[in-house]
Amino acid sequence: MAVKKIGVITAGGDCPGLNAVIRSVVKRGIVDYNIEAIGFLDGYRGLVENKSIDLTYDRVSGILNAGGTILGSSNRDNPFNFYYDNKQEEPIDVSNLVVENYEKNKLDALVCIGGDGTLTMAHMFAKKGLNVIGVPKTIDNDVQGTDQTFGFDTAVYTATSAIDQIRTTAASHHRVLVVELMGRTAGWLALFSGIASGSDVILIPEIPFNIDSICNFVTDRSTRGKRYSIIACAEGAKPAGGDSIVIENKDKRTGMVRLGGVGNYVAQEIEDKTEISSRTTVLGHLQRGGSPTPSDRILASRYGSKAMELVMDGVFDVTVCLKGNKIENFPLDKVANNPRLVSRDSEFLQIARSVNVSLGE
Repeated sequence: MAVKKIGVITAGGDCPGLNAVIRSVVKRGIVDYNIEAIGFLDGYRGLVENKSIDLTYDRVSGILNAGGTILGSSNRDNPFNFYYDNKQEEPIDVSNLVVENYEKNKLDALVCIGGDGTLTMAHMFAKKGLNVIGVPKTIDNDVQGTDQTFGFDTAVYTATSAIDQIRTTAASHHRVLVVELMGRTAGWLALFSGIASGSDVILIPEIPFNIDSICNFVTDRSTRGKRYSIIACAEGAKPAGGDSIVIENKDKRTGMVRLGGVGNYVAQEIEDKTEISSRTTVLGHLQRGGSPTPSDRILASRYGSKAMELVMDGVFDVTVCLKGNKIENFPLDKVANNPRLVSRDSEFLQIARSVNVSLGE
């Protein structure tokens, strides 16, 4: 197909590496294929309201190492279930507006950079006839079909660095310090940063924890002269037989609960049951920010280049993905509403157990 113009969006939660993808898509499109690119502002909302900027060569120069996204993002704007503002009582389906604006801008393809939710919507638009390519982004590393999302490596580095610094105060005060990490229903971020930081306990959503088992573990460490313990705890971790702990019930615009508070729960239970002083640190959005690591810059650049290649080859309704060391593509219909979780036979769980890390079982 003759491609003359493409659109780009960044949607969902922000993460390091978004700008690197935008840069790679646009520069390869201009240098190799002489195409025109525009970027819609604030995720799918920009497509609904037809708000965009020209993505010229100069505009995307110098953004490789910049965190965030020059296009803005939103994780609350679903065109199939859309709210124009918080005063609106019921959502409406404005997906046809997106199709109209795609056609009005004379686009030949749309590159959607985002996580599970963004790519699920991308597939829905592919079914409405749009030429869509996905690029998998999230610090949670939970997109199906790819070995790794960009943004994950930077978040692991940030979380690991924080735990490294927390260790000194835990040792000084002989405390149990619980570090609550993001990840929603997937434990990749807590598992990787827990292993990398040498955390003593790692709690992930895929393995409900037994609080008595954790208490026995930290007590045993204390009696052996290990007078402090570090616990890397995913925000979606939950006690065996119980539910995930939430700060806020379902948001009407996203349909998602706001996870949080499990770190405080674990710390309080440990202190009550063992009388070992325990504290919690919640890293929160710190994990999303900052400049991407070299690894993420390279992965994001590879993804962007491959996305542009797929556009020119006319391969749509797929997401780019990493398989081993190769950049390939994966059907969007297999990504939709199908998060990639840590399996019980994961090599990384085995690594954790092999160095005597408790998983709260």
